[in-house]
Amino acid sequence: MKTPKEIVDIMMRADAFSHWLGIEVISIDKGLCSLSCEVNSEMLNGFHIAHGGITYSLADSCLAFASNSYGLKCVSIETSISHIKKVLINDKLTATSREISRNKKTGIYEVSIYNQKNELVAMFKGTVYISENLW
Repeated sequence: MKTPKEIVDIMMRADAFSHWLGIEVISIDKGLCSLSCEVNSEMLNGFHIAHGGITYSLADSCLAFASNSYGLKCVSIETSISHIKKVLINDKLTATSREISRNKKTGIYEVSIYNQKNELVAMFKGTVYISENLW
């Protein structure tokens, strides 16, 4: 069976969007993941703040890596996000997952996203379906 790092390396090779976001993997272990990215001008909306999809996408990647880290292929089946504080250009974001529960078929994860000042900017919750397919 592959290690969590090997699985994330495979996932990242095929993940053009995570590359576009500039995602860096800080840490990965079974059920746990930390990622970071920096907000650039292409990520801003008409209010000159980061589009909500940026924090959502960072959290979604964090969910994907954490849930797939056990070696079974997982896909999200339900997600939600709460935007708590505005995110500005050049903000450095860090997303960290926490596994709430995991059984044979589903897993529930919470992802906290902080800026470089260690201010909570978003909270994400995701549920994944766990397949029987190995990485």
